[in-house]
Amino acid sequence: MSFEEQLLMDLKVEFAARAERRRRAVRRMSVGAAVVGLAAAAAIAVPLLTGTERPAYAVTKNTDGTVSVLIKEFRDADKLQQDLGKLGIPADITYRRPGKTCGPDRGRLVEGKMGMGPEAWAKSVHRKVAELVNDDEVAIHPQYIGDDQTLVMEITEKNGLGPKFPRVDLAFRGLLIAGKVKPCGVVDADYELRGGG
Repeated sequence: MSFEEQLLMDLKVEFAARAERRRRAVRRMSVGAAVVGLAAAAAIAVPLLTGTERPAYAVTKNTDGTVSVLIKEFRDADKLQQDLGKLGIPADITYRRPGKTCGPDRGRLVEGKMGMGPEAWAKSVHRKVAELVNDDEVAIHPQYIGDDQTLVMEITEKNGLGPKFPRVDLAFRGLLIAGKVKPCGVVDADYELRGGG
């Protein structure tokens, strides 16, 4: 597959993800402030004392069964894995530098194969199990994680944002691996992934 074809696939995935986020935003606004207040009151925040003044991330278990991970700083990946494990989510978290990615062989994918087209990716369990919902937040849907499966999340800060963007802006790839997960073999990335395969 050529670079242009891969880039086109990633753009299609990005446009589909944006449309989905817009649909969700409309649904959220229609529910109103009462539901937001109820969800905030019912949410269970996982203690994240890392010995520093500001936690690197926040994990929230939502009333609908989903788990939200808000990334504030690119550190404490092992602690994040442990906190997700306490919620019953086996996870392998890798933070990458801009322009870098993990090699394609992290283990046996639960379905599909690396490099699958955007339509197959959009329908795959990988897209359903974890998704980037904001520029700094990942929503995890634990119901898609089966026995002896691990959610692999590769996260990097996007390059070249400058001082206009004080919050974290993520590039993200989530995979569902069956069996043992191989370590991340860091390679150069010709492009950044954002919620795509």
